[in-house]
Amino acid sequence: MSVPIGWFLAVSAALFATGTVGVLVRRNALVMFMSVELQLNGVNLALVAFSRLHGDLTGQVLTFFSLVVAAAEVVVGLAIIVAVFRRARTANVDELSELRW
Repeated sequence: MSVPIGWFLAVSAALFATGTVGVLVRRNALVMFMSVELQLNGVNLALVAFSRLHGDLTGQVLTFFSLVVAAAEVVVGLAIIVAVFRRARTANVDELSELRW
């Protein structure tokens, strides 16, 4: 028995919506960064679901490349967040808006 594509898209939409709420509501840079990654995973799940629906591997290949780029982004993003936190002693985005310490 196969799972309908609607279930995959519902979970994908829930992941993306949760990530969007996290970016808009939270002010901590690390939480915002994780929320963006949650949005990316929601989009990747939708790509894989549509790829499975059409019997094509294009969406899965695109998801693979997206995950590779996301892994590199995580390394650079976390390094920037740690460097800013060491300098400013805060991860609150509102306090870092002027970039003058």
